[in-house]
Amino acid sequence: MSASKLAQSEYVTLVSGDGFEFVIPRSTACVSGTIRRMLEPSSRFSEAVTGRCVLENISGIVLEKVCEYFCYNEKNKNQTYVPDMDIPPELCLELLMAADYLDT
Repeated sequence: MSASKLAQSEYVTLVSGDGFEFVIPRSTACVSGTIRRMLEPSSRFSEAVTGRCVLENISGIVLEKVCEYFCYNEKNKNQTYVPDMDIPPELCLELLMAADYLDT
């Protein structure tokens, strides 16, 4: 597959610092300002070509919850009532740091 085809892919792969990979729709991942800028074709980042974002400072368990939030956000963006999202208390601090880094 050519680089231009990869850049236009409907899905992206987010990779945690400990090697876990999450494949999610590009539009869902772009809830994050950081990821959106990484994937922008004009950015000249390798992520824009490969569709693969390695997030070294985010663990797999936290990135899984981040991806869950991205999907939750996408699903509920036009809802008047949005149910609470279950967040384990032990992940709260790491999720806040990830949200700050990801500009979410």
